[in-house]
Amino acid sequence: MNEFSTLREQLCFSLYEVSSEFTKLYTNALKEFGLTYPQYLVLLSLWEKDYVTMKELGEHLNLGTGTLTPMISRMEANGWLKRERSSFDERKVFISLERKAKDQKALISSRIKAMIGNCQIDFEEYKLLMHQLAQLKKKLAQQTS
Repeated sequence: MNEFSTLREQLCFSLYEVSSEFTKLYTNALKEFGLTYPQYLVLLSLWEKDYVTMKELGEHLNLGTGTLTPMISRMEANGWLKRERSSFDERKVFISLERKAKDQKALISSRIKAMIGNCQIDFEEYKLLMHQLAQLKKKLAQQTS
């Protein structure tokens, strides 16, 4: 813990490498559905709460509109979701799931679960990692806010 001058001793680099491997894993798992990893995150968010504003979706995913808007456009063109401008406030655009996204949820979830399982990460280890990452995020957020 005393040596911070090498790349391999950097926690941030280890997290970067793990994140890269997860992205590859999810990319392979989602390929058959024609989805990218960020698009999957959009679906996850909307499966939790459907029919949200673009702003709410961006806040939930921690993505700006410059990143989110083109992604939403591609997903809409591919039949995953739809956009609807508010009739009361034209500045608000609501995003909701199409039937395709609802129908494919179980199959996509099953595919992701299988891919995680293939990595030999059992449920207890998964929960522990999630807990540790949440704690790390909290500590980092205290320093950056």
